[in-house]
Amino acid sequence: MKRTLVISDIHGCYSPFNDLLERMNYCPGEDQLMLLGDFVDRGPRSREVVEQVAGLVKNDGAIAVQGNHDERFVDVMLERSEQALIKFEGHGGRQTAESYAGATQGAIGDIIDQAKAAVQERYMHHMAFLDQLPYYHEDEHFIYVHAGLNPNYLNWKEQPSRDFLYIKEPFLSRPTNVAKTVVFGHTKAIDIHGNPNIWFGPGKIGVDGGCASGHQLNGLAITGADEFQTYAVPWRL
Repeated sequence: MKRTLVISDIHGCYSPFNDLLERMNYCPGEDQLMLLGDFVDRGPRSREVVEQVAGLVKNDGAIAVQGNHDERFVDVMLERSEQALIKFEGHGGRQTAESYAGATQGAIGDIIDQAKAAVQERYMHHMAFLDQLPYYHEDEHFIYVHAGLNPNYLNWKEQPSRDFLYIKEPFLSRPTNVAKTVVFGHTKAIDIHGNPNIWFGPGKIGVDGGCASGHQLNGLAITGADEFQTYAVPWRL
């Protein structure tokens, strides 16, 4: 079986992302790369991460799903939501705006305006890429999603889009309604089991190592229905 390599919540951590791909010996022709969203915010190099992820999807057959930060970033840059702008400013959006604006000095509103101008001029393909990302991917044994599945829905595909992007509870504490294992990010592993290493729970695997919070970027190599290898690299600029 070819390896499926899962990484989530890169959050602008461009150097750790490439460190991890190297550590996992990622081979595009042989491995299926699975990226579980939140490519932007908090870390310093969101623009470069989005550019690389889009290239990996286009050229190497990688699969990417959308995270809540990705959705919010597009909403802010395309001026779809005033509420998104407020959340963007309070949840690591300044670093993303700086990476697109090419500027680090000034009020956050000014930096965001500069980022919008840069996006309109040079990076609308990033908006198109992030905006069309699916909420999940499914294979024979696993469901890959950014945040999780809502156990209140017997058919998980009918849950609101917000749940795919944001859910924590009751997903984390209750059994799922699916036979397949759910591989997810969004909730940092350290918040689930007290350390940043990948969390293996009943029917669930949480891979978010909290890289942009100063912890680590995790990688999960799936080699069979119940065969895994774990990897981690530390946060760095």
